[in-house]
Amino acid sequence: MKSFFKTLALALLTMVVFAAPGFAGDTIKIGCGGVISGDLAPYGISALRGAEIAVEDLNAKGGILGKKIELLVGDDVCKPEVAVNMATKLVSDGAQMIVGHVCSGATIAANKIYKDAGLIVISSASTNDDLTLKGEHPNFFRTISYDGAQADLMTSFVKNNLKVKTVAMIHDKGDYGKGQMELARQYFEKLGGIEVVLFEGITTGAVDYSAIVQKIKRSKAELTMFGGYHSDASKVVGLLKKKRVKTIFFGADGIIGDNFVNLAGKYSDGVYATGPNDTSSNPLYQEISAKHQKKYGEAAGTFTHNGYACVQALAAAAEKAGSLDYDKMRAAMFEIKVDSPLGPIGFDKNGDVIGAGFSVYQVQNGKYTQVN
Repeated sequence: MKSFFKTLALALLTMVVFAAPGFAGDTIKIGCGGVISGDLAPYGISALRGAEIAVEDLNAKGGILGKKIELLVGDDVCKPEVAVNMATKLVSDGAQMIVGHVCSGATIAANKIYKDAGLIVISSASTNDDLTLKGEHPNFFRTISYDGAQADLMTSFVKNNLKVKTVAMIHDKGDYGKGQMELARQYFEKLGGIEVVLFEGITTGAVDYSAIVQKIKRSKAELTMFGGYHSDASKVVGLLKKKRVKTIFFGADGIIGDNFVNLAGKYSDGVYATGPNDTSSNPLYQEISAKHQKKYGEAAGTFTHNGYACVQALAAAAEKAGSLDYDKMRAAMFEIKVDSPLGPIGFDKNGDVIGAGFSVYQVQNGKYTQVN
């Protein structure tokens, strides 16, 4: 009898051991967190779809380290407090690495959970400087350039190309929008010759933006620079045009893409924005765009290709490290070179992407067109 129970116990222990995560036969779980509902959902959905296509491509080739990849999806609604709960669930569900988030404020909040769990995080869209330049998020990487590079481009274009002298700076009070405008203001001060005549936040999601439009009008700013997302920007632009306020409107990557143009309609024409470099001539970019069209029945979105590159980078690092161990994977992230839809990319000592930058676009005849 003792021999029977000893054999049974050994059999049960063997079953438990081989059912544990990380052993042969298990999937590798990638958590994908971002905004997939609400006004900003198009951004998060585009990034998620890029990740989904990348996972399908990798699984068709054997996955990562010989294991198929499983994608765990979470919705943070672009809110930091929701992002923390969502991140906690992804970790408890067994995520072994993370793609996301989209909104910088949500990323900063959620990464407290991921960092404590020892997970590598890579974002397709979070551009806040603090994520890489303060040293507080050593596990964080991104396939999009950071706000400082964007602010430099925006302000130099305003001075050298648009040649304005007065600027109103409006933001949504968030980590991304406010942070972007504070950086741009610093760059304007360094450049000199441009006066910031208004610097003010708005309440995101407000019904009426008449008050801020009146302030812009009274400021007589030749250009209005906006830090925030397309949902608010489209309403402000529409009201500026309706009130016939003579000011050029210039936003950052939070308003780039068809989402802004569709919401603002005819009022979007002439608006400037910075966004990721156009790499549509890249064969892999074109291949992914075609797969997206076939799979989802519509054109790829703003961050689809960046999202694809995120999964590529995680897979390349894991293969180079030969392991999902945090320290080994992090070291590998600094060494990998990825042939991505954005072009050949790598990562610098801060976790910022090398090989992908920003360009200036203008809405012309209902489409964003690269002008710089």
